[in-house]
Amino acid sequence: MTIQALGYIGLHATSLDDWGGFATGVLGLQLAGRSNSELSFRMDDRKQRLVVARDAADGPAFFGWEVADAAALDGMAARLEVGGIAVHRGDAALCDRRRVRGLIHVADPFGNRVELFHGAATSDEAFRPGRCISGFRTGPLGMGHAVMLVRDIAAGLAFYRDILGFGVSDWIEKPFRGYFMHVNGRHHSFAMLESGGATVFHHFMMELFNLDDVGQGYDIAGEQDGRIATTLGRHANDLMTSFYAKTPGGFMVEYGWGGRVVDPATHQAAVCDAGPSIWGHERLRMTDDQRAEQHAMKRQMAEAGLRAPVQVVEGNFAMAPGECAWWEQAKVALS
Repeated sequence: MTIQALGYIGLHATSLDDWGGFATGVLGLQLAGRSNSELSFRMDDRKQRLVVARDAADGPAFFGWEVADAAALDGMAARLEVGGIAVHRGDAALCDRRRVRGLIHVADPFGNRVELFHGAATSDEAFRPGRCISGFRTGPLGMGHAVMLVRDIAAGLAFYRDILGFGVSDWIEKPFRGYFMHVNGRHHSFAMLESGGATVFHHFMMELFNLDDVGQGYDIAGEQDGRIATTLGRHANDLMTSFYAKTPGGFMVEYGWGGRVVDPATHQAAVCDAGPSIWGHERLRMTDDQRAEQHAMKRQMAEAGLRAPVQVVEGNFAMAPGECAWWEQAKVALS
């Protein structure tokens, strides 16, 4: 697969001050650059991962997808042109603003600006989080994922899957239709949910190394009126334990831990019919009917005994001693 990761995201914002406080104080990002018109933030060794620019309206500005090198970028440009997509080369000034060696940009079927780049700049200075956190799970997995509400999923699949080469991890049919797509081991770096209306930026996700970082972020967000958009819960497909916060731009950010990793070479896409979440994730902005449907799906999962091991990284867990005979028997039944 040529595209390797979601490298960066750019946002339009009506209030830079609100974003500055939210990104550092709630999310724990490091403020890397500030001007009268723009803020940039770090979340690891990259010089910037999130760029927020002052504008008359809030929303996504661009999505940066990383490729290996200049040859891979040229290959993707040719592939896009064969697919009938107009390709624009980024000049030196744009590359400098994005902190990359080279980039091209195109429009996806929904009008989003998609940038493909190579050679992201890194910093010699250690990442300094805006609040005390263990750090973000990035590296080869990229900065996280992005999710859009779209009118026409078929058009999105034709672009992201068939031209850009994203792999489908799984899809859901209810309580809404959605496709979840990978470009590396992260279960999904991009997803589309069918809205029946205009295209809307739903959320972006960042994953923490420690569950306590998420819980403490949940507490901090909960102290701010209206900040929590979706309560703490665990997804059924990528197994992420997370909550969703309302950003200053009105869309959401998912703040999570323990995301599932897939093998892009062998993974087989399948429908996920269990529902969006194993537990929790009360979507506070849903209608009463939608929430009732979601509650029914979660009750069915609970009654069926749906369980999944937590997804942990080396050094981020300690095995509890097996002191319960009942649990030892239950493990055999679950295996």
